[in-house]
Amino acid sequence: MKVYAHAKINLSLDVCGRRPDGYHEVRMIMQSLALSDEIVLTPREDSQILMTMEPAVEDIPTDGRNLMVRAARLMQESCGIRQGVDMHLIKRIPSQAGLGGGSADAAAVLKGMNRLFGTDLSDKALQKLGLGLGADVPFCVMGGMAMAEGIGDRLTMVLPHVVFDGMPVLLVKPARGISTGAMYAALDAQPDLRHPDTDACLDSIIRGDLLLLSESAANSFSLPVEREIPEIRKIIDDMRRCGAFFACMSGSGPTVFGLFRAEDALRNAEETIRGAVYADQLSDIIHTSFETKKTDP
Repeated sequence: MKVYAHAKINLSLDVCGRRPDGYHEVRMIMQSLALSDEIVLTPREDSQILMTMEPAVEDIPTDGRNLMVRAARLMQESCGIRQGVDMHLIKRIPSQAGLGGGSADAAAVLKGMNRLFGTDLSDKALQKLGLGLGADVPFCVMGGMAMAEGIGDRLTMVLPHVVFDGMPVLLVKPARGISTGAMYAALDAQPDLRHPDTDACLDSIIRGDLLLLSESAANSFSLPVEREIPEIRKIIDDMRRCGAFFACMSGSGPTVFGLFRAEDALRNAEETIRGAVYADQLSDIIHTSFETKKTDP
């Protein structure tokens, strides 16, 4: 069985504060992308779970530390599945990018094994299972667009205006990585943190008001991450100068996304960024689009 794991971006991300248990409350609007990893699931006669991937990525293990393997074991244990599974991952989503690749892969395994072995769990049940693997996994099970609150576990599906159907997206990832824990610590130490207007952002998406979206959406992580990786601001500025109506960092970074009304503006931005003086500091430039339909494996 072949399943697809879709990347995500955070159209707006507000870190609302630190909870007594150490987790952070967030309000964010998440959107699936057409960009996806491909996973082939093959049932085994024994109970082993084996994972392979192409191309090999140094910082992605294929043993029990990988979220895909943990997701498969979780399905075995929760549903009484006696058979094992071979999982082959074709990796297209950049890793450690703020695009939810690992969470998407885990969600795809949950949904794929649910079909492969006929366990007939609802999406709600799969989301509940997935939360034990990571805060983004429930959204990746849902797909489409959603408001995520709490620690990312409380999801409300959003039906965007038709202007967002298949919207062109340019993704640009700097080569330098960033520590999510360090960025949360930086936010905790910043008392004058600027918060996006999430309610206005949500309203703009439902009404198709692109100007309001550009004025209200933001990412709480942007300032601390830009201090560590200054080319992020240069990428955002170049995207806007070339026609993006909105450009922002996704998740805790470092990938920047730009939203465009038309493909020709996106191609202009891509050409400009590939020729920029900071281009040698980039690892990935990807042309994709909104995945507006909820997709099943």
